[in-house]
Amino acid sequence: MEFMTSDGVRLVYDDVGTGQPVLIMTGYAGYKEIWRAQVETLVSQGYRVINLDRRNHGRSETTTKGLRMSRQAKDVAELLAYLNVTNVDMMANSMGVAVIWAYCSLFGDRLIHKIISVDQSPKMISDASWPYGMLDLTWDNFPKAAEEMYHVHTTYHRIDDLTFQAVKAAQGDQQFDYALNRPLLYDHAFQDWRDVIKRLQVPVLFMAGAKTQFWSPEQAAATAKLCPHGMAFVMPEAGHILMAEQTEKFNQVMLDFFN
Repeated sequence: MEFMTSDGVRLVYDDVGTGQPVLIMTGYAGYKEIWRAQVETLVSQGYRVINLDRRNHGRSETTTKGLRMSRQAKDVAELLAYLNVTNVDMMANSMGVAVIWAYCSLFGDRLIHKIISVDQSPKMISDASWPYGMLDLTWDNFPKAAEEMYHVHTTYHRIDDLTFQAVKAAQGDQQFDYALNRPLLYDHAFQDWRDVIKRLQVPVLFMAGAKTQFWSPEQAAATAKLCPHGMAFVMPEAGHILMAEQTEKFNQVMLDFFN
């Protein structure tokens, strides 16, 4: 399915199933098909799943417009309004989580039911107030050190075969434009969402992979303590893409929280 944003960018999304809506988003340079197993599980359990390729990601349009977190959040707000969706669960991985926080910063959480944050620190630049930033990124080496993430292998175990095949089929011969999207990465790395998380009035599950490559998994518990209704779960034997590395365990935790 396709949706046109207010600034004329074509977004691609799936909308399958009926019942309680769940909006899903993936991370930087990702494809919505990485959530294949979660979509199947949620639909089988009576959920409606809206799985979005954000602007410049997946099969959505590549553009020089709106390469910042606030515009990505506005895209989400416009899509939810277009679909007339309220009381929505949200689940995202990596940069997709930051889009949720950007959305909450701009629009609040009144339309949200529950949130699952999958392996994303709310603050990517480490300093005295937050030791759980990305890799060795500090104010002294920002922004260039943010691009070290390009050289990191994001999984601890291989993702399941069917999901890998689905992602590769969606990707085809398309290549993510890292140079074009550098402003988005820098804007993402610059943000500190802790003030937003402190104001949330909905339940939030902060998940992390025990073997995550980007930050200490302790960030999940530390972030949950900031949130009035936060809880944390660390997935053993999983890296940054834990939903595709430990699919069965992830799906059980997901369903236990959403239900």
